[in-house]
Amino acid sequence: MRPHRIFSRLLPLCTLALLAVGCVGSTTAPGDRASAPTPATPAPAADASGGDSGAIASLSFENFAEIETSMGSMLFELHAEQAPRTVANFQRLVRDGFYDGQPFYRVVAGHVIQAGDGGENDQPTVPPEFGGQHVTGTLGLARDEAPDSGSTEIYVCLEPRPHLDGRYAAFGRLVSGFDVLAAIGAVPVTEKFLENDIAFHEPVEPVLIRTIRLLTDAPES
Repeated sequence: MRPHRIFSRLLPLCTLALLAVGCVGSTTAPGDRASAPTPATPAPAADASGGDSGAIASLSFENFAEIETSMGSMLFELHAEQAPRTVANFQRLVRDGFYDGQPFYRVVAGHVIQAGDGGENDQPTVPPEFGGQHVTGTLGLARDEAPDSGSTEIYVCLEPRPHLDGRYAAFGRLVSGFDVLAAIGAVPVTEKFLENDIAFHEPVEPVLIRTIRLLTDAPES
């Protein structure tokens, strides 16, 4: 089986910046330290001092996020107590409409679906808030090899991925829409592998985020 890792996809001039996530049970998969394309220079990380400057200033009381996709909607509970700056950054991007129309450009069965604009932006990065468990439906922030390089690219785990625990910011968890997540994870893909046989499979038919809504409470079923 080929190893799976999480990427923050950067495509300036067709380059791809990889993230260092090894296969299950390892901290560094064979070949993880091979030379990787140089990513675009990110904006400075948000202030990690605990003050109001940086992304944490925009943290709001919306505890849920509904991601409406072209295949249905998924509702996530956000874990601001666990990853306040990551959640605040995500809320800011949602309010700005950043994710509207963005694709799930990576779908790897048994691993993750991943969305965003591929990192082709000048959005600020977020200080690392590595914690939480990567179970089915975990919402996380992808990053490059640098711990503080997470910014805009998000992923959702299709199955438990315990080897990601403590290495990526898990900032939310799916509470409804598991059928939609499973359907996205099962779409036909064009298989693509980057350096070191890293799976970066792309859906044959685009799966789009139509919009994301921030909610104070979970809607009644």
